[in-house]
Amino acid sequence: MGSAQGEIRPLKVLVDTNVLIDIALQRQPFFQDSDRAFALIEQRRAEGFISATTYSDLYYIIRKTQGHDWTLRFLRRLSIICQIATVDQAVISLALSLGFPDFEDAIQYATAIETQLDGILTRDTQGFAQASIQIFTPTPFIQAVT
Repeated sequence: MGSAQGEIRPLKVLVDTNVLIDIALQRQPFFQDSDRAFALIEQRRAEGFISATTYSDLYYIIRKTQGHDWTLRFLRRLSIICQIATVDQAVISLALSLGFPDFEDAIQYATAIETQLDGILTRDTQGFAQASIQIFTPTPFIQAVT
């Protein structure tokens, strides 16, 4: 992606909940690819965004296995590495109008659109079949930014 001065700017992606859960819970067989993709965001080879609503979803899911303290440390780390994408009235209005079968996917997609991101990093490409932005699974994402 070029800028006005011809500089390359990092790809801006919304990191979907499933990729972050893969990392936190080391879910197999997905952990390695999800972790490698996220490492590129940590290295600033791409710019990561996480929907504000994802934080409560992550806490609810991860806390059951990893406990309260571990989960809060994980969420703090995410908030340092990635920008938090706002979920406001515009995002919810767009999500409600999309007709996605899964409303959580609709919120993720609407967040990416309203934040003007290049794409979404997810393992659930089916959930974003109607997307007008790039939908990356971890392996193609890794290839795109390396």
